[in-house]
Amino acid sequence: MRILVIEDEDRLRRVVQLHLNAAGYEVETAGSAEDAMPRLERADVILTDLRLPGEDGLTLLGRIHALRPGIPVVVMTAFGSVETAVAAMKAGAVDFVQKPFSLDHLQAVVEKALEVKALREENQRLREELGGRYQIENIIGRSARMQEVFATVLRAAPSRATVLLAGESGVGKDMIARAIHQYSPRRDKPFVKINCTAIPENLMESELFGYEKGAFTGAGTTKPGKFELADSGTVFLDEIGDVAPAIQVKLLRILQEREFERLGSNKTRHIDVRVIAATNVDLRAALEQGTFRQDLYYRLNVLPINIPPLRDRREDIPYLAEFFVKKHATELDSPVRTLSTGAVEKLAAYHWPGNVRELENVMERSLVLASGSVLETAEVRLDMDPGRQLLASGEAQFLPPGVTLEEFEHSLIREGLRRAGGNKSQAARLLGLTRNALRYRLTQMGVADPESGG
Repeated sequence: MRILVIEDEDRLRRVVQLHLNAAGYEVETAGSAEDAMPRLERADVILTDLRLPGEDGLTLLGRIHALRPGIPVVVMTAFGSVETAVAAMKAGAVDFVQKPFSLDHLQAVVEKALEVKALREENQRLREELGGRYQIENIIGRSARMQEVFATVLRAAPSRATVLLAGESGVGKDMIARAIHQYSPRRDKPFVKINCTAIPENLMESELFGYEKGAFTGAGTTKPGKFELADSGTVFLDEIGDVAPAIQVKLLRILQEREFERLGSNKTRHIDVRVIAATNVDLRAALEQGTFRQDLYYRLNVLPINIPPLRDRREDIPYLAEFFVKKHATELDSPVRTLSTGAVEKLAAYHWPGNVRELENVMERSLVLASGSVLETAEVRLDMDPGRQLLASGEAQFLPPGVTLEEFEHSLIREGLRRAGGNKSQAARLLGLTRNALRYRLTQMGVADPESGG
């Protein structure tokens, strides 16, 4: 680390330089503001006297922050000049020391200033990383259909209009939702994701809207809900199609009136949230079946965005595969750095029922088992489960050799559950069964109790 010491008293300047040199720092010195200016760019921390010949320290401090915003500056001031030191702190100095000072104390202040610099840089890096992760240009999608999605995201983001993301499981609805938030005026406010399939129905209301102490058995404290936590920001309702009718009514009120009550309270609370919802089921079909409210559907479907499945944008597969190689090769200690032409062709020919999520899973598995720097065709480990093969192709076919009808049915059911994330109602829809029929088959398989929820 390089420290710039600006002090007009030659002896003190030399003593400070020698002490900091001995502590392991590289030190440059200047006797005036004019001498210091050419050295500013090389400094990590600046230590300056407030009384300098020509330009005073406060004026210099303003020039420093104009040229090097964020660089920590420690000021030295004579004993009794606390007001000047306070003015320097208000002007952006991170700390001050009063003369006469001990060299050990000065060193401790410099070390603290370096810690401040490191924290600022780390905070800036994390902000850039968080912001950049969901930038449109960093969501891989060079196909025409994905470019249409990106264009809609950029048009939709500045408004507060509700967005409904539709697409199969694994297509990247979460990334698109975060991109909308990141490009919106609410980017610095909370983004709260609510997985509607992961919260049991009997806990959904308290999770979404919060509760007061004593509202129910076990409610020992007051707890705000997720909508309240997201106030002034964005709420992402993932898999909105699985929300129970009783909760749908309350969500409709949030969208229409921007108000709610905590469980166990009569006090109406008002919030300002932008709602983004996502579904991997056909909500219009749910309307016809009477499982989803028509008024809520139209409130959610203000700005619809349909995200295409991976099989409908195969030109993106090579870029996604290369991205996942770079993302996972180091952490998995894999020698793979790129893919062969045959490997890319094999990936592009597959149907990808699990979409981008499945592609990432396949790439991780292939990287673990590969041996060279180039991933070869035979090293691409696709999931060859017969049930997945049938769901992937979407075509009728004879049983694979050596597989019984019962085994094949079990495989299909397991694949349906996997794609539905374990949600039995959703899996039943994928498999073309009623919920009760699926529960019966699971019982026959010994997979689940017939009375268990899902």
